[in-house]
Amino acid sequence: MTYILAIDQGTTSTRAVLFDADMQAVGTAQREFPQYFPKAGWVEHDLEEIWESVVETCRKVLAERGLTAADLAGIGITNQRETTAVWEKDSGKPIHKAIVWQDRRTVEICEALRAEGHEEMIRYKTGLLLDPYFSGTKVSWILDQQPGARARAAQGELLFGTIDSFLIWRLTGGASHVTDATNASRTMLYDIRAGAWSEEICRVLKVPMEMLPQVKDCAAEFGTTQPEILGAAVPILGVAGDQQAATIGQACFEPGMMKSTYGTGCFALLNTGDTPVVSNNRLLTTVAYQLKGQPTYALEGSIFIAGAAVQWLRDGLGILEDAAQSGALARAADPEQDVLLVPAFTGLGAPYWQPECRGAVFGLTRGSGPAEMARAALQSVAYQTRDLWEAMRADWPEETHVTLRVDGGMSASDWTMQSLSDLLGAAVDRPKMQETTVLGAGWLAGMQAGIYPDQAGFAATWALDHKFTPQMAPEQRNMAYARWQRAVQAVIGI
Repeated sequence: MTYILAIDQGTTSTRAVLFDADMQAVGTAQREFPQYFPKAGWVEHDLEEIWESVVETCRKVLAERGLTAADLAGIGITNQRETTAVWEKDSGKPIHKAIVWQDRRTVEICEALRAEGHEEMIRYKTGLLLDPYFSGTKVSWILDQQPGARARAAQGELLFGTIDSFLIWRLTGGASHVTDATNASRTMLYDIRAGAWSEEICRVLKVPMEMLPQVKDCAAEFGTTQPEILGAAVPILGVAGDQQAATIGQACFEPGMMKSTYGTGCFALLNTGDTPVVSNNRLLTTVAYQLKGQPTYALEGSIFIAGAAVQWLRDGLGILEDAAQSGALARAADPEQDVLLVPAFTGLGAPYWQPECRGAVFGLTRGSGPAEMARAALQSVAYQTRDLWEAMRADWPEETHVTLRVDGGMSASDWTMQSLSDLLGAAVDRPKMQETTVLGAGWLAGMQAGIYPDQAGFAATWALDHKFTPQMAPEQRNMAYARWQRAVQAVIGI
């Protein structure tokens, strides 16, 4: 049993990745599944379709490698966070489609909680902003829609969980109703200081505590799969939400280490050690990971639009045929022009949290063209990261040195990463292993199984692909960032 199966259950697709005894990825299977948009601002998933995608990809990757479940030492799971599932305990049947993290239907519930004076209590206990993004108001909404649902939940007939919990329930045939501390910390129901579900918040949201999963470490015994699913019983040994799994996969185990993942959006987490840091700059305080009963905390900032800005150039403006062309095009831009894009297509995330504002382009001239727009789009990612960087340093001023490790699709662009280093005035480290999220889940399971090294040993395996260092003069950097800040304020003021 020298292989680990890592399940990466994302927002648009599911992947199953096999890792060998040397933590090398030796097989991958992937399947996309649909998203449903019943109303403006509503986003749902069919939990049965997610379940089918997990089973199919796990079976496929084993078959393609000529392996069986008997070759597996364990399973690790990483998942889209905050997405909310409620199902029947006896049948395992969902009572509603999963409400996705992007969904905004519970705005009114959040506004009512704010009007009732619960905001500061919720923020202090959970480290989260009072926002529809998180799971707590989603599960409350589902219970509101089903007559008698709250009574059924209080009697133990209904269960709530994030996607990891639902998958583990199904994989174990209903034997395990569990989650890990990272996923629990994103529900807006979990007291990250007490390390327990908050009775007060559950009472305010009218969520019966009987429906909540048991919270475990990220590396733990989560249950054993039913033999008929994969062909043999396999222990589930590691679980972490996707952004925390990437933090683990980047070996950001020391305070001051920060990872930034660049996909459609961007999520940055800064390890702050064993003490939760309260943000004064509208960042989130969250559990980075929990091992051996000890939580490690992080400050987190979210950027709504990163790679999506390049997709807009390709699909919206038609100035790119392929997103990979953006770096070369930006490099060809006229250095005398200074076009600036604030990509607030769906509002601005941290540290502004202005969901209603919209994007704008500044500095256009008759000579502005595709190259200048490409440069502006890529630089907007660097500017937004600088916003998070400054907010994190302000919230945690005792730490002066921050190590930034990057991953995600955009991190493959040398031009973008150099621009990021220039505008931060700091080194940016890109690892050789780009699949950090699924690696994090795999390492958790492998460590728990005893075939992978401990934290220190795993950190020693992290390998640098390229270190980007600042090439821009400090005065030029500061002038550019000041201009960005003025542009953001102009967008907010529109």
